[in-house]
Amino acid sequence: MLYDAVLELADDHLVLGHRLSEWCGHAPMLEEDLALPNMALDLIGTARTLYDHAARLEGQGRDEDALAYLRGEREYRNLLLCERPNGDFAHTMLRQLYFAAFMAPYWQAALGSEDEVIAGVAGKAVKEMAYHIRHAGEWVIRMGDGTDESAARMRAAVADLHIYTGELFEDGAGDAALPSRAEIRPAWDATIAGIFAEALLDVPEVPFPQTGGREGRHGEALGHMLAEMQALHRAHPGAVW
Repeated sequence: MLYDAVLELADDHLVLGHRLSEWCGHAPMLEEDLALPNMALDLIGTARTLYDHAARLEGQGRDEDALAYLRGEREYRNLLLCERPNGDFAHTMLRQLYFAAFMAPYWQAALGSEDEVIAGVAGKAVKEMAYHIRHAGEWVIRMGDGTDESAARMRAAVADLHIYTGELFEDGAGDAALPSRAEIRPAWDATIAGIFAEALLDVPEVPFPQTGGREGRHGEALGHMLAEMQALHRAHPGAVW
């Protein structure tokens, strides 16, 4: 069902966008204090369009704010990868690389979608994801092939996060108007292998990937994030700013 598939995409982008926004004012250098919130705005902008589209498809009178702010964590369908806490800078950059390396070819495939909204989102998002890959990939290489400390942190990030990448390729609520997630795997593998080779990192084998986000089975970190993100809207429902 297209509504469910669009909602999954919207949740991915909103949750990861909010995670990146948490770096605002806390990044390790001024350039990143600008770059990370800008990448967050890319993701949240995409989420807004997708939520609006999902609300129209649902036809139950809900709008983008209701879908973003008035659902509990069990109703969210985002990837577990997207909700993982920021951790250190290595974790944040690797998480962003994993997601962008998937979404860039996904949006490229979606350019030919029969759904005009999806095709329109893809036209903008494919360019944004190319930048996200470049930015995050450069940091993964810089840290992986850097000092002993930075390399150790990046290896730790790989050990912590790679187990969540298998969920990227589960088709979940598939629809003919959207690309098959499973078919994106070769492009993602190629991007990650190339960057990891430059970063002197090994791509680990994951026999038992962590999944469940698409079914609403999340870690407690998402509940804490949503409580903070939704507090204002729930305290003043229907307010107009």
